[in-house]
Amino acid sequence: MSDSFDKKPKRIVLKFGSGILASARGNALDEKQFERLAREVSQLVRAGHQCVIVSSGAVAAGMRVMNLKERPRELTTGQACAAVGQSKLMQLYAAKFAEHELNVAQLLLTHGDLDSRTRQRNAKNTLVRLLECKNVVPIINENDSVAVEELRFGDNDRLSAEVAMLANADLLVILTSVDGLLNERGEVIPLVSDIADAAKFVREEKGKFSVGGMTTKLDAVRLALDAGIPAIIANGRRKNLIPLIVAGKGACTRFAVSSARK
Repeated sequence: MSDSFDKKPKRIVLKFGSGILASARGNALDEKQFERLAREVSQLVRAGHQCVIVSSGAVAAGMRVMNLKERPRELTTGQACAAVGQSKLMQLYAAKFAEHELNVAQLLLTHGDLDSRTRQRNAKNTLVRLLECKNVVPIINENDSVAVEELRFGDNDRLSAEVAMLANADLLVILTSVDGLLNERGEVIPLVSDIADAAKFVREEKGKFSVGGMTTKLDAVRLALDAGIPAIIANGRRKNLIPLIVAGKGACTRFAVSSARK
């Protein structure tokens, strides 16, 4: 295995996409998934890791309240769903992490917050202070009611890389509805040493309830690698996978930081 993964990660950013958080119909949250994800992240926290979650799902959480059966294409309706759903999303996280005696903290960010030196510093200081509390898991989402980038394009993929840089993370884990980057035979590529070579394997299809495809995930990985942060893309629907991949095992694609970037 590449040296990017030799040291045990301590500060981990985990990105949960809409496709692994929504119910089968996509117009509500999958409570069983939240229960499992909270349990697996709690295992990491108990093992001494600091975990930050970048979470989608606010739109799906608000769709039932807005009497919608399909994800809205119209921007204002999507923002309204996110405004309704954000509190429901956090209530579910709070309830599931409380079962493991952990608290959650909500941070709503926009790319403008991270582009502003003052707001970026304030966000970083808040995040670092939260991570000093051993019983708090910060949960970050884009502020979808006022910002539009992730609603339209990336499903928080880019935001997860920006948060990993903000937090000085040791590892970025992007959980989606596929096992990783697949080769032309549909097999998982276990290790990518050169991100430039990965683009040729991209298929443009997206999950039924996802906003971003593999292209936006690879863009996020590239940002992380440029900052010296190794990354993983894995299937967030596979049980017990999170502790495994953090331990260097399990089915996934690992993206190593090249020696030129170290």
